[in-house]
Amino acid sequence: MEEPEPLGVAVTSTTPLRRQPVQQRSAKRVERMLEACATLIDEVGYDGVTTTLIAERAGVAVGSLYQFFPDKRAVVQALTLRNVDRFSQGITTKLEQATLEHWWDAVDTVFDVYVTMHREIPAFGKLHFGDVVDMRLLDDRRDNNAVISDKIAELIAEKFGIPMGEVGLPIAIAVEAADAVLKMAFRNNPNGDPAILGEAKALVRGYLSSRLPA
Repeated sequence: MEEPEPLGVAVTSTTPLRRQPVQQRSAKRVERMLEACATLIDEVGYDGVTTTLIAERAGVAVGSLYQFFPDKRAVVQALTLRNVDRFSQGITTKLEQATLEHWWDAVDTVFDVYVTMHREIPAFGKLHFGDVVDMRLLDDRRDNNAVISDKIAELIAEKFGIPMGEVGLPIAIAVEAADAVLKMAFRNNPNGDPAILGEAKALVRGYLSSRLPA
């Protein structure tokens, strides 16, 4: 069983992999498949990607892909889970380096990590955390935004001693609102419209300031 991610992100109990790569060579092959899938999604979108295209771009036989993944959805799920791990690692690293004097410092950090991933991680701008594929791609019991917002809420509750009952719903609403405005920011600008990004951060901070303890 794999170790939990730094933020304790709970994901679906059904692994997208048919089998885990044991040898380093197999692990590198799977990594090439994920990278190929991400590049193709940026080029042709999720609907345009096929397992054959992924295999060709990764330089492997399609039969080799099916050794690890049952279908295209499973490849994309594995790619999305990797992005969740990167998101968690990015937040953890930033918070370790930062001085957090208020809960909004943590919220700003989460926001900035998300925007950076949107700009730098292939296919993240189209996949986000998997909604384009399945609203419950990360966890078969909760939608994808709920998985992310729960972990952000847990982080803030633990770091700043705020009861989880006071944090959960406001963070969930803030995540939904930010998700919609961030999609607007990146709709016509691959780096995100600076003015809209600023408004998104102001929206989140303004709303949470009226809901979370000062």
